[in-house]
Amino acid sequence: MILSKLCTLPSYGLGGKYMSLQFVNSLKGGVARALRQASSSAAGTTTELAPSARKAVGFWLMGCTGMVFGAVMLGGVTRLTESGLSMVDWKLLGRSWPQSEIEWQAELEKYRHYPEFQLKNKDITMSDFKFIWLMEYGHRMWGRLIGATFALPAVYFWTKGYFTKSMRRRVPIFGSLILLQGLMGWYMVKSGLDHKNFEGPSDVPRVSQYRLAAHLGAALVLATLFLYNGLDHLIPAQVVKVTSSVRRVRIMAHVCKGFIFLAAFSGAFVAGLDAGLTYNEFPLMGGRLVPTDLLAYEPKLSNVTENPTTVQFNHRMLVGIPPTHQPPGGKQGVARHQ
Repeated sequence: MILSKLCTLPSYGLGGKYMSLQFVNSLKGGVARALRQASSSAAGTTTELAPSARKAVGFWLMGCTGMVFGAVMLGGVTRLTESGLSMVDWKLLGRSWPQSEIEWQAELEKYRHYPEFQLKNKDITMSDFKFIWLMEYGHRMWGRLIGATFALPAVYFWTKGYFTKSMRRRVPIFGSLILLQGLMGWYMVKSGLDHKNFEGPSDVPRVSQYRLAAHLGAALVLATLFLYNGLDHLIPAQVVKVTSSVRRVRIMAHVCKGFIFLAAFSGAFVAGLDAGLTYNEFPLMGGRLVPTDLLAYEPKLSNVTENPTTVQFNHRMLVGIPPTHQPPGGKQGVARHQ
């Protein structure tokens, strides 16, 4: 409307008419550029990239997501097979597996000096030891493979200019989280190798449930970051009108995501305490909806993370009771949505 009125402004002479049209055309171009910039800013910085570059970075990030989820699954198998304490040393860049029986005997001899062998596995055979050692070895080397899968393409994409300004800030954070995961994994294993943690007559050699939960939680956060940024490159976000219904869906999605994370996080405490072995019936626990030993430990708050019964009960509740609350709607607006 404003531009059409400007086009009808009176001009004084041929030169004035020319200047008026030139001014209007310039103004039109400026407005168009501003609208394009606003649209690009709202749709996300990934639109600054060429389609081929955006897809390459997106597929790389999705591949990293799959690698991290693979590490989580391998970690679960390692825990179920009780293999995590078989390797009693750690090197940042890893090492090759034993190549001869003499080297295997040396590994077993190192294992003999630690609580799991002395309190639980005194009768372990060489074949059984090889199995648990290789399980832990595979889990650790998979973690190092994640580092290589991330770092090598990251260097290439950085030098080729495939990263947006925001991604250049995020990539070092992703790399730091991967390194933190490796260090956290060894910090977790060390808790199961310390003799001071197993001085009681009924103590079972295993890693700290707190460190296990931190290790798993960090992996889930890392996988989520990779997944979000990968999808942002492959399916750029669009500007949509936010109604009360859209806002409710958005909030519910975040609430469900939070419950899923808490359920998985609590599962680490179940695994760390072998809490899944306390009650093998469902939905009752010891013939009751609420078991009698739910708050058996003192202080009461310690039951949440140290009482196997409470840990299993909480995990069941988090998995079995999804959120059903629908928050009230609000005013309409415009936001950036995936």
